[in-house]
Amino acid sequence: MGERRRSWWGWGWEDEALSAEQAGNLVAALATRPGFEKLELRPAPRLEDVDLRAPRVAPPAPLAHLCSTDPYDRAGHTYGKSFRDVVRGFEGRLPHPPDVVAFPRTEDDVVALLDWCATANIAAIPYGGGSSVVGGVECEVGDGYAGAVSIDLTGLDRVLEIDRVSRAARVQAGALGPVLEDQLRPEGYTLRHFPQSFEFSTVGGWLATRSGGHYATLYTHIDDLCESLRVVTPAGVVESRRLPGSGAGPSPDRMFLGSEGILGVITEAWLRIQDRPTFKASAGVRFPSLEAAAGAARAVSQSALFPTNCRVLDPGEAMTSAGVDDGSALLILGFESADHPVDAWMARAVELAQDHGGTLPEGVRSSSGDGAAGTWRSSFLRAPYGRDALIAAGAVVETFETACTWDAFPALHAGVVAAVESGLRQITGGGWITCRFTHVYPDGPAPYFTVVAPGTAGSQLEQWAEIKALASDALLTYGGTITHHHAVGRDHRPWYDRQRPELFAGALAAAKQTLDPAGVLNPGVLLDPVR
Repeated sequence: MGERRRSWWGWGWEDEALSAEQAGNLVAALATRPGFEKLELRPAPRLEDVDLRAPRVAPPAPLAHLCSTDPYDRAGHTYGKSFRDVVRGFEGRLPHPPDVVAFPRTEDDVVALLDWCATANIAAIPYGGGSSVVGGVECEVGDGYAGAVSIDLTGLDRVLEIDRVSRAARVQAGALGPVLEDQLRPEGYTLRHFPQSFEFSTVGGWLATRSGGHYATLYTHIDDLCESLRVVTPAGVVESRRLPGSGAGPSPDRMFLGSEGILGVITEAWLRIQDRPTFKASAGVRFPSLEAAAGAARAVSQSALFPTNCRVLDPGEAMTSAGVDDGSALLILGFESADHPVDAWMARAVELAQDHGGTLPEGVRSSSGDGAAGTWRSSFLRAPYGRDALIAAGAVVETFETACTWDAFPALHAGVVAAVESGLRQITGGGWITCRFTHVYPDGPAPYFTVVAPGTAGSQLEQWAEIKALASDALLTYGGTITHHHAVGRDHRPWYDRQRPELFAGALAAAKQTLDPAGVLNPGVLLDPVR
């Protein structure tokens, strides 16, 4: 039997992709909507039909055993997994593949690879699970480099040590989500960080992009679970002291969290782990409008109940993702604990929701695997496979996300929806935009928007670029951030440059000059290349 393989052009496992029948049914259902009549499935691309550029560099003999120039490896490491990436992969547009893909097995291997890149003027692109949706792992670095090497960290995937007293684990940064949890589970622990990309993203990727997990309150970002970091830079190894907290100047961990591979390669981290939960409850509360559901979510987020899930779905999201077909908005509530029953916490959250006009037709359930909450969870995890099938039919299917304060949300939502709907009418002739909250804080939500439109095969990239620009401009105009948890990469640079303080940009550039004097690490991400 052959080894299970990931798709080189699309999301996830090749054997998990929608079957021809499933894809046909999905496209047929969408084609009943106005503007989508011309959708037509195209066959998936074949790697043997893609003409990859010949490698421009070759590894030195001592590193050759770590490196590959196999077409599958190079093609699979060319892009991340955004709409733009998948369209380019589907159409066989791979003009800038990595010249070499390196698979280090130890930290010393990483040191040796960075030494080679720095001395040979080769761009070094740190690569975890490859699930970036913002152009964060691409090798399109310009003509100022002799070549580009994608450094795949998934060979560094061990839990090296567990401190049971402090409840923390020292973890290598290349561990994919399931690999990490498989090692923690026998010990009775979990990291409890589950982004949608969990199956295909790594600890190091989470840290480098300030990943947001599935849980909607309290420990929302990987930042909250990080105790210390170990980072290999071209100038040397940086390791922060392991502490629960420190007031000793600016945090060295914070400098590398969110640095997206431009300052160094994260190789290890001490992470705060938790006992595995045994008490769970979930509920789906329905509301007559998004505004009412948002008001309930604000009340719950400001109550210090700290639910694991407090996710709002507008009526469109509730219908397509959770099977709620009565026009209601949906608030999905969830609580869990390894220490105590959660009934009282759930009861109070439901009471708050009912104070805002919510109803609970399915009641409270003892797990998240059934009802509207369970339907949403299943749809959430399978969504990227469905997106790939719609891309193959010529549709535009993509998301963007932000965060804002509660007082800014009504104007932001109205402004973003108006800008995108107007753009959809002009650019694609139809389609729609929906909204959900992925996370909520006492001072504001993280709205996440989904766009589905009847694109034109061969023009999908240009159509999405126009829509994306309208959406991104609106996010900044109405007080949001260009990204809450998707990171900056190359795709968000124009808006990130507008959002960040100019003096901070200079300080970041100075840090890069110190840690990466040759400027080889992930050129073009966060900062312009030095050449």
